[in-house]
Amino acid sequence: MAKGFNIPIVLSTVNVATGRNKETIKALKQVLTDETSYDRTSINAWEDYEFLEAVKATGRKKLVMCALWTEACLSFPALDALSEGYDVFAPVDCVGGTSKEAHDAALSRMQQAGAKLTSLTQLSCEWQRDWNREATVPVFAKALVANGSFLGETL
Repeated sequence: MAKGFNIPIVLSTVNVATGRNKETIKALKQVLTDETSYDRTSINAWEDYEFLEAVKATGRKKLVMCALWTEACLSFPALDALSEGYDVFAPVDCVGGTSKEAHDAALSRMQQAGAKLTSLTQLSCEWQRDWNREATVPVFAKALVANGSFLGETL
């Protein structure tokens, strides 16, 4: 969705170079072939200089943040971004926790700090807004079919 709507993407991994973790999952990596990936050692991406500079270089103050673990990879940078005046949108179905309780607690903590919780479907509809914006209809419809929001027959 982000690529189809020309939204800047800042991609990061943690400890891939050290061999402790693996590269971005293949399904995402195939879509994000043009994106620089910032490998970091910090659990909190916001504490990584290159990552933070890449975010600032987008010039955007509204951030959509996704991650592997809600309670660490998402919540830590989201809380820091909020404290620096960014608007943070977290699609809750694009992240998972080590347990449902951990996921829910992290979402609650972020929401209390001002993050806006959303879903991929809701975010997609916000970006599309109108079926008459025909240039983005194909990517919009494809993404919603792929994530199960729309059945192919409804389109």
